[in-house]
Amino acid sequence: MARLVVLGGAESGVGAAVLAKVKGFDVFLSDNGKIKEEYAQMLRKWDVPFEEGGHTEDLVLNADEVVKSPGIPETVPIVRKLVAKGIKVISEIEFAGRYDSARKICITGSNGKTTTTSLIYYLLQNAGLNVGLGGNIGKSYALQVATEQHDYYVLEISSFQLDGCYDFRPDIAIITNITPDHLDRYDHNFENYIRSKFRITQNLRPEDCFIFDSDDDITIGHLSKIVVHAQMLPFSQKQEVEQGAFVREGKIVLRYKQSESEIFLNELALGGRHNIYNSMAAALAAKATGIKNEIIRSSLKSFTPIEHRLEPVLSVGGVLYINDSKATNVDSAWYALESQTKPVVWIVGGTDKGNDYSVLTELVKAKVKAIVCLGVDNSKIHAAFEHIVGSDRIVDTLSAQEAVKASAAFAESGDVVLLSPCCASFDLFKCYEDRGDQFKAAVRNL
Repeated sequence: MARLVVLGGAESGVGAAVLAKVKGFDVFLSDNGKIKEEYAQMLRKWDVPFEEGGHTEDLVLNADEVVKSPGIPETVPIVRKLVAKGIKVISEIEFAGRYDSARKICITGSNGKTTTTSLIYYLLQNAGLNVGLGGNIGKSYALQVATEQHDYYVLEISSFQLDGCYDFRPDIAIITNITPDHLDRYDHNFENYIRSKFRITQNLRPEDCFIFDSDDDITIGHLSKIVVHAQMLPFSQKQEVEQGAFVREGKIVLRYKQSESEIFLNELALGGRHNIYNSMAAALAAKATGIKNEIIRSSLKSFTPIEHRLEPVLSVGGVLYINDSKATNVDSAWYALESQTKPVVWIVGGTDKGNDYSVLTELVKAKVKAIVCLGVDNSKIHAAFEHIVGSDRIVDTLSAQEAVKASAAFAESGDVVLLSPCCASFDLFKCYEDRGDQFKAAVRNL
């Protein structure tokens, strides 16, 4: 009986452990930290032996193969020892893909991947298809493969998950865009991060589809260096494409094989230039899946925005509060600021991932009237923007409640208070959802 060890006892790891149990492995799960009670209960239910609060090397280093959760860096000692021993370390996505014959639509990218994934899932549901949602969003993909039966999966896949993929193959692969992110995990080398994202294309066949943003210079630059064996479906807001999607006279034009169809931009449920890209990518995936034009059009009109992504919370005293806590990098915040049409009080800050704030200078000059910093160390934000908004219009706060109160003091009727932090949340919050939830609660308490 092959021995499979799982590192990490949260959604991804527990799902992988259950699948390993179902498939008859001698399975063991090890977590360096504390395992949440709901996950511990699940492991007990499936009779999976586990440990928490540290790794017992004898029980880990005797594995035939290891499934590593995406949050664990390659640099931690136990992973280095596994690699040194020649034990293969893979991701949950790679492991689950071995046992799954469903058609898979897989989305990666620095920004827009959660919105695009959610849109595609919504489109497939509306078409009446039996579809699962997983990867970096929703329920563990491995758990669904173990306990459910789907004909299709829509999977959001992060670069960390792709790093552990070798034979995994999507039927439709999407890269929404690539901008510098998570460089702390890639030796501060952007090229390493780009290569990770492109692992989504590594096993594509001629009958598969690759959907990508042909306006994104970084994507196009890397594409020119590699060979992708798949049907190429670019989307663009700058030029017409022979196959794919583009914008013409206020409409998205979709071209797939012999058919051409149109969707009015003003009918899209999601506003902002970035969401035109997301809608085009989702529409192309739906077309390539064989979904009818009417369903694509009606779904793109009726979709509701996802939580923590430019999510309108409440208007208080004529001021609209927007929760964009999922904006954990500069590019996400750029899109959020770019889509605002009213004066902005901007809540920004957190754990900096090597951000270059200079790309936001012009947008801050044009749109931002005051800045509320929400983080332990805000020195880089002050250095980047204090000379633009003025030293009396930038303040530091250490909680969502403080940040909302400070924002309310700056804001006047007709303004927007935008939480779009540019940074990870781990200095003050458990995760970006926790940050967004605390922000929303503070707004409701105004």
